[in-house]
Amino acid sequence: MAEKFGNYLKQLREHKGLTINQLAALAGISGAQISRIENGLRGVPKPATLRKIAEAAEVSYEELMEHAGYLTEDIEGKVPEWATSKDKRDFRKMLEDDGELMFDGIPLNKEDRQRITDVLTGLFWEAKQMNKRTQPKQDSGTDQ
Repeated sequence: MAEKFGNYLKQLREHKGLTINQLAALAGISGAQISRIENGLRGVPKPATLRKIAEAAEVSYEELMEHAGYLTEDIEGKVPEWATSKDKRDFRKMLEDDGELMFDGIPLNKEDRQRITDVLTGLFWEAKQMNKRTQPKQDSGTDQ
């Protein structure tokens, strides 16, 4: 996945007419980090780094998240019909904040990460729906 994403990032950067150093400066990360990503020498960047790169390259964050393998059809397909755009943003934020999943100081393999992501996804939407049912509607008029 890292090599595939690296190739995608390199093509994107070149299409935008940016050098490695220009993209790095715009994103606020090192040129060496961009180079390692493009050459597949570094794993897929964390979502927070992808956000910086997306803003610097002026592409959608979701597009980079998809190419990096964070937003798969499986995850997106689990979004309930009742979810608002704010709910979906909260869900993406939860995934972004998750970072690397580890157990006892050892990074989890792809299958275990997917199982945990599936469980977290289910729990997130369940909690969101329960919160919507139990929270009284706010009066959009005046604050009291």
